[in-house]
Amino acid sequence: MKGNLSVVPFIFGKAPSLSMKLCRSFWKMGIARHFPKRDYNCNHFNNLALAYFKLTPACNLRCVMCGQFGDKGNMKHCVAEETKKVLPLEVWKRVVDEIAPKKPTTYVWGGEPFLYPDLFPLVRYMVQKGLYVAVNTNGTLMERHAEEIVRDKWSTIFVSLDAFRDVNDSTRGQGSYDKVIAGFKAINEEKRKQKSKLPILGIVTVVTNRNYLDLANLAEASKEYDIGLHMINMGTYTNDNIVAEQRRFMREKLDTDIDCLEGYNTGYNLGIDGQKLHDILQDIHNKDYGHPIITVPVLNPEKTHTYYSELETPVRNHCIVPWCQANVNYNGDVHFCADYPDYILGNVTQQSFKEIVNGDRANKFRKAIHACKGGMFPGCLRCYQNMLFGNKIKGY
Repeated sequence: MKGNLSVVPFIFGKAPSLSMKLCRSFWKMGIARHFPKRDYNCNHFNNLALAYFKLTPACNLRCVMCGQFGDKGNMKHCVAEETKKVLPLEVWKRVVDEIAPKKPTTYVWGGEPFLYPDLFPLVRYMVQKGLYVAVNTNGTLMERHAEEIVRDKWSTIFVSLDAFRDVNDSTRGQGSYDKVIAGFKAINEEKRKQKSKLPILGIVTVVTNRNYLDLANLAEASKEYDIGLHMINMGTYTNDNIVAEQRRFMREKLDTDIDCLEGYNTGYNLGIDGQKLHDILQDIHNKDYGHPIITVPVLNPEKTHTYYSELETPVRNHCIVPWCQANVNYNGDVHFCADYPDYILGNVTQQSFKEIVNGDRANKFRKAIHACKGGMFPGCLRCYQNMLFGNKIKGY
């Protein structure tokens, strides 16, 4: 199966300037992986390769496996109150102004980012500042904004689709599939009208026990959507033991409690036939759909079952995120872990981004994770960021 870097040549052919921006970010991540700074007085801000902007906690869907709004989602009972805390546009612009000279790749998400009232002026500003801007969305609100999206030259849109129509909608909500496809068609039509290659459209699929047998049907259908990339995410999963160990560790080492990891203790990994899934993925990767399809993480064939049935067995380790990435939450809090924002480094309404990522709390976090066996916390075992950027353990 193809690795993450396989997408760069394809993007280079589509949009060379975007490819160069991605290559710069990958290079910085490589430096962080091989030469993580042990001198905690160093300027980690200079190494910023990827910045996540979570614009809003609000979402118009209730996908069952979602760590925010799914069966065990940590936002499902408090989103109305939290939505009142979103940052105004001028604060986001100030953060953009600060990070733009470092040229990180930026990743805009939510919740559903299309529900943030100033999404379009913000992304327009980010693009004008020369940033690679990837927007992650459930895709159901794209169609009505197609003209503006293409005009403003968004870099990439990653859209969540988990299977072909009926199976997808059983997970994400009735009618969601057709709304996504209508959005694809509208954006591609606008690209033709405006003679633009941007944005590059991508699909992100999360593997669960509800959809894995239908992955090939989605891949086959995707040939008609004129997309640029399909990422198959093997899924973020945990269990009671891992949650308990992470809670104990975070209390002991970082003096904080956790409430986000439990959102991924869903059981949607149970019953996945690893061999069957591998065969499905292998068949998908052996075919030409007109765009690259990559799997995160890429696993050796005989280890696919381990990923789902042995959650306490690591398949990636030595997380590099604290040395080259950071996340800004909808309320201004900065943290390293995208899906587990329990340990707050600071807030951009009170400090500069540089001060936060170089601050004492950030360095305390780096020291704690570096001291752990395998360079990761107990809760990192199936973390999506670790699956993307961690070191592959031999044999997996």
